[in-house]
Amino acid sequence: MEQKQIAIVGAGTGGLLACKYCLSKGFNPTVFDFESGIGGVWTKTIKTTRLQLPKATYQFSDFPWPASVTDDFPTQQETLEYIRSYATHFNLMPHIKFHSRVKGISYDGPSSDTWSLWNGTGEAFPPEGKWNLTVENTKTATTQIYKADFVILCVGRFKDTPNIPKFPDGKGPEIFHGKAIHSMEYAAMDHDAAAEFVKGKKVTVVGFGKTGLDIAREISAINGPEHPCTIVYRKDHWKLGTWFPWGIALVNFMFCRITMLSVHKPGESLLLSLLATLLFPIRWGIWTLLETHAKMTLPLAKYNMVPKHGLSNDFSSGLLLYMPNPELFFDAVEKGSIKLVKSPSFTFYEKGIAAGNGQEIEADVVIYATGFDGVEKLKSVFESPKFGHYIAGSPRVPLYRETIPTRIPQVAVIGFSDGLSSLYTSEMRCRWVAALLEGAVKLPSIKEMQKDITRWDEYMKQSSGEYHTRSFFGGLEIWYNDLLCNDMGINPMRKKGLLANLFEPYESRDYAEI
Repeated sequence: MEQKQIAIVGAGTGGLLACKYCLSKGFNPTVFDFESGIGGVWTKTIKTTRLQLPKATYQFSDFPWPASVTDDFPTQQETLEYIRSYATHFNLMPHIKFHSRVKGISYDGPSSDTWSLWNGTGEAFPPEGKWNLTVENTKTATTQIYKADFVILCVGRFKDTPNIPKFPDGKGPEIFHGKAIHSMEYAAMDHDAAAEFVKGKKVTVVGFGKTGLDIAREISAINGPEHPCTIVYRKDHWKLGTWFPWGIALVNFMFCRITMLSVHKPGESLLLSLLATLLFPIRWGIWTLLETHAKMTLPLAKYNMVPKHGLSNDFSSGLLLYMPNPELFFDAVEKGSIKLVKSPSFTFYEKGIAAGNGQEIEADVVIYATGFDGVEKLKSVFESPKFGHYIAGSPRVPLYRETIPTRIPQVAVIGFSDGLSSLYTSEMRCRWVAALLEGAVKLPSIKEMQKDITRWDEYMKQSSGEYHTRSFFGGLEIWYNDLLCNDMGINPMRKKGLLANLFEPYESRDYAEI
């Protein structure tokens, strides 16, 4: 039988995992990436970037961190070396084409409009249908067409396509006499060049997520109170100064089955729904204690940074922020090296930023730490406007099992929908896709898949509110993995004994022997 050709777009962790599991099933994968090396978002970061979660939570199931990495929160370079070691260990490098930008993919096959089953047959490889990938070699400026039987998109949400705010005419960066850039451009600079770029300048950072926090801290350390860095942000979100409150690792709570059972889940049975209702007071009490701990250990009230919503909302939507060495940040605020401006909106004027609260902030440099437009990035891969609409035609990218676009044939998406640990969720997803490719996973009808997508949409709206389109399902990783295991015919209870399955935290290594 002819070996099926699998095209994988992106050589971040998702692309490497997809390559490894496709190889394990006897397929012929080719990975395309326009960078010169592997690593995805880890290839270009600011100097002080570290893992947000303890490294045990961000780990390949069958490839532990080396003993030489002793810090619970490895640096960018340590993380990149770990990812590179994984690719080398499993001999993935020969399957990767670097300097290869996928400019678009087009489908050569029957129309999907009238199908009742995905691909018309419910199988990964129908009798007809191929994808054509237009790939530009960025070193030689030449273009080549590659054919594939299946495409796995691992393009990620947090890279390449910056989310730039829109401004009224005459109030955007075009009237600003300084320099306005996205955090992506700042992160792409050599560390010394980045320091020289901001040195001695009045810098305003727009956005107070992980990237905004890291950039502001870095700039404040360079310039001090003589040239303070201003953070302009819209809304407060919960921040934690430690992952070990009261000496207990939070992952023991976040990745525990008993915790998952206290949450209402999409598609749950009546019994599980009742159990979640009965266990909710315990969950509420834990969140309340965590909020109290954050307010007691961080000066949130002093700087008017206490959110108006509960911590569980930020946890569910991926907006809970860990602040490493928080005393250094708040010391910089106290000394005036960092200034905080909360405003519902902002525009530009000639000398800087005009906040929506009426305050004018002079600046030489404005850095947007406003994230990335992952939906537009995913949509732009498809040459067909129809397929682009299927991907981006609703508020949240509609994917069955957060992986399969029901009306786009022979395509899977890895890493767009996220959990607390992107590596943890991506690895299980890649196993599932590989099982689908070999025929071990059977998909229901398109109608049933779309019903399931709707259930997940409703869950995310209830748990994350206005942020539900982020496609983040923090707290449901075990439930999600259970669904994938059941699809693959694998026992989802990965530990020995009932008590261990209920109360011990689940880790990626629990799924190593599948």
